[in-house]
Amino acid sequence: MSIIIFLILSATFSLDYFFVSEKMCNFAAMNENNWSENIIIVDADYVDSVAFDLIVNFERMLGRRIPQADLARWIVCVALDGGLRQKEPDADGTPATDGNETHVILIHDKQHQELKNFLPSNYEKELNAKAFKDHLGEFTLSALPVEPLTTKADFFIETLQLVCSQKEVKRIMVVADAEQIYNKVRQTLDKIDDDDHKRITVFVMQPMPGGAFRQEILGYSLMSALGIHSEELEEKLKG
Repeated sequence: MSIIIFLILSATFSLDYFFVSEKMCNFAAMNENNWSENIIIVDADYVDSVAFDLIVNFERMLGRRIPQADLARWIVCVALDGGLRQKEPDADGTPATDGNETHVILIHDKQHQELKNFLPSNYEKELNAKAFKDHLGEFTLSALPVEPLTTKADFFIETLQLVCSQKEVKRIMVVADAEQIYNKVRQTLDKIDDDDHKRITVFVMQPMPGGAFRQEILGYSLMSALGIHSEELEEKLKG
């Protein structure tokens, strides 16, 4: 299965997202010697459903319309929660010329052509093989549909295993359907060699049994991407 995943990730990318990147380092073009140090693996169907639940609940709580989540903002928040930080300025004080490179893998059911609660949303037209820049560096995206020859759970775990096996990868952020495959994720991450010195963060909606990784609450990054602020919640609770 890992060979199949690697071949899928080795497809040629097109360039037309928020900006055109010269490097546009397809996960595809990533061979064994050219992987981003930072990888975010996302069950896109799961995070889309969680965003929907938050929209419904907060619209009722706050009494206002909640817009679709800003996908780029959410990704940046996940990266921050995963420990990614802006690179230090060069010796002369100018901003670092070589910012962080992060690759985001969006795994989704093949019948789903777009996210329903995020913008941008269309996997092929707006997300796959596209990129954007932020103060943290450059983020490139791959949208990978699950083919009939496997299940999404197996595909997700195989992708995680492939990423974890790469020496070049130093930081991994995992957004999986915790209700369905959390134990498989934990078992996979528990097998990582300590010598690899990888920082791994698993995002969950509530604390789960621990493992050889950090945990962060997924809801916080989604709230930020949905434009929901703590001050607004505090004011509503006071009233």
